[in-house]
Amino acid sequence: MSALQAFLHMGGYAPYVWTSYGLAAVLLIFNIVLPRRAEQAALRRLARREALGESHDTAS
Repeated sequence: MSALQAFLHMGGYAPYVWTSYGLAAVLLIFNIVLPRRAEQAALRRLARREALGESHDTAS
C-alpha cells in the first residue's frame, strides 16, 4: 500500500474521519455564506427604505 493510500485509509477509520472533515467544511462554508446573504438582504432593505423615504423611527 502506498503512503498516500495509507493516509487516505486512516488505519480503517477513513469513513469516520472523512465524514467529520466533510461536515466541518460544510459548517464552515455555511458560517461564511449565510451571514453574508443576511447582510446583503439587510442592505437591500435599507436601500429600499431610503429610496422610498421611509423612516423606522416612528416614536415621536
